[in-house]
Amino acid sequence: MAHETSLPFRAGSEGYASFRIPAVVITRPATAEGTGTGSTAAEDAGPGTLLAFAEGRVHSAADHGDIDLVLKRSADGGRTWGPLQVVARNGTGTAGNPAPVVLDGGRIVLLHVRNAATATEERIRRGLVSAADGRRVWVQHSDDDGATWSAPREITAQVKRSDWRWYATTPGHALQLRNGPHAGRLVVPANHSTAPTYTGDNGTEGRYNGGHVLLSDDEGESWRIGYTDSKPNNYINANETTAAELPDGALYFNTRNDSPAPGNRADAHSAPESGGEQLIKPFRPQAGLTGPVVEGSVLHLGEPDVLLFSGPADPADRALMTVRASRDRGLTWHVAHTVDGLPAAYSDLVRIDGATVGLLYETGDFSAYSTITFRRIPVEELV
Repeated sequence: MAHETSLPFRAGSEGYASFRIPAVVITRPATAEGTGTGSTAAEDAGPGTLLAFAEGRVHSAADHGDIDLVLKRSADGGRTWGPLQVVARNGTGTAGNPAPVVLDGGRIVLLHVRNAATATEERIRRGLVSAADGRRVWVQHSDDDGATWSAPREITAQVKRSDWRWYATTPGHALQLRNGPHAGRLVVPANHSTAPTYTGDNGTEGRYNGGHVLLSDDEGESWRIGYTDSKPNNYINANETTAAELPDGALYFNTRNDSPAPGNRADAHSAPESGGEQLIKPFRPQAGLTGPVVEGSVLHLGEPDVLLFSGPADPADRALMTVRASRDRGLTWHVAHTVDGLPAAYSDLVRIDGATVGLLYETGDFSAYSTITFRRIPVEELV
């Protein structure tokens, strides 16, 4: 079956040397009850507007420097895209790691992080960067389908502990809970690093990575930290994390693991009554998701009761973008859709409508970072 693809972002165009770190959501249809997060199908009125976010890296593909948070919008389900918009700019520093979520009322809430241009991840993890120049967390919103945005507001003091060094939101879409006792809560997975505790370490070691979640019960006005998962055991150390809501209101978390547990991924659950405040058990290996060390995305389809994961499936290299599916809440996985064998890296998933899932992912013929491509995949192939 032919699959429709489009190219919202291409390296070396529109004033940017590189585009990285994709995130995608769909707004609520104007005349129907929609979902925003893409967790269930839109109603018969059809889909809303797709919002594709990325980091626009001005001078190079490096993870630091002059980086803007940029956006393109699509009114036709990702077949074509409007002009590039700059949503957040931090002077000549970095604004990135987009974590968008669409609320029941239609507002789009967007979290992101900022740091000084010279504040590399290595220097931050070594403790060589001041709090003012290090990773800080901001939130803004749009009430017109992403056409215009509020001024960013800093929330670092609410969501970052003083002993945390590195910090990143998601990347990828965040959630508003639809079911269970905490319906309406905003859930934004995140990760951090801590200072070294072992003699000879400098803080850049994977053992100092940890995961946590940001929670808001007032539609993004105030925030707090939910669960934390930090343990320098050099076995499982959560890094970039993504989340999906299960039908009963439980949360499924899936994380990149840079430490030597079986495989390169780990996962965990939060019970419906917790809503992200705590994990049932700490993150454990998920060797059923074979792939390299890289970010991935999860999405629950709603109907049918299927959980999806997107990410490269080559065991060692960032290549072979694949969507895998689980019918048992993430316990076991099977291949549902293979895109191709090309280089590929970060990705995000969205439910466009009752028949279609969208995949926004980094790929290219000779580099995983040549484009950010959007692919429409029939739901019938994924279930």
